[in-house]
Amino acid sequence: MFFEIAGITVPFWLPPLVAFVISFFTSMVGVSGAFLLVPFQMSVLGYVSPSVSATNLVFNLVAIPGGIWHYARVKRMDWHLAWTIAIGTLPGLLIGWWLRVHWLLDSRTFKLFVGVILFGLAIRLLWNKSNPATGVLGVSVSSNDRRMTSISLMALVIGVIGGAYGIGGGSIMAPVLIAVFGLPVFEVAGAALLGTFLTSVVGVALYQFLPAPLGINTRPDWALGILFGLGGVVGMYVGARMQKSFSRRALELGISTVLVLVAGGYVVEYVLDATH
Repeated sequence: MFFEIAGITVPFWLPPLVAFVISFFTSMVGVSGAFLLVPFQMSVLGYVSPSVSATNLVFNLVAIPGGIWHYARVKRMDWHLAWTIAIGTLPGLLIGWWLRVHWLLDSRTFKLFVGVILFGLAIRLLWNKSNPATGVLGVSVSSNDRRMTSISLMALVIGVIGGAYGIGGGSIMAPVLIAVFGLPVFEVAGAALLGTFLTSVVGVALYQFLPAPLGINTRPDWALGILFGLGGVVGMYVGARMQKSFSRRALELGISTVLVLVAGGYVVEYVLDATH
């Protein structure tokens, strides 16, 4: 199947299959899986233009609602936290879009950017030895107003990163909430997914409608994004249902290992290209 905007030919069954496998595991910690789909599209499919970020956001629009619905149905959705994430992240998306279409056009530079972000996420999860009552920054879970203010400020920075990467921000926010603020993964998961969905709606609009530099395509490949999303929506729903069958630490360690491997590959690739 040929995808015109992405400029690639891919078996129609591959995107939904890959998205299902990724989303099954990542949804258990409140992450949509979009952060791993970017490396797959760039390294496996050869899709490296700025529109890959927009296509990733389309995946979120299709894939996330199933997971949100499940967490809401079983009353494991922290609505206040979700809106705090969304409102804090939204202003940063515009800055992130501008960085992606002006400063991160080169595929090598963008891969290095992705590698650094993924490695940072892995470190946060692997070194998550914080006191569950205070978090590694000493932010008391019981001090709700102060905690929400800190989360909003953190979300603003994460929105910039998420807007450039094409993940909405929630995928980065979930590990930060767990590792920095000491929140339990079972409280974070639903809120992070909802926050990611809301910010992805805005992100897609930015990439679709804002003017880009001449000759640069930033519009999403809707067909490819929807195919990824169809696999993701099933994976997220099943993953959300299976969440309690896995321990928090096992989930964190498993996802962190994948992050380190992908990040390491991109950093090594950048270094090797720079030395030749």
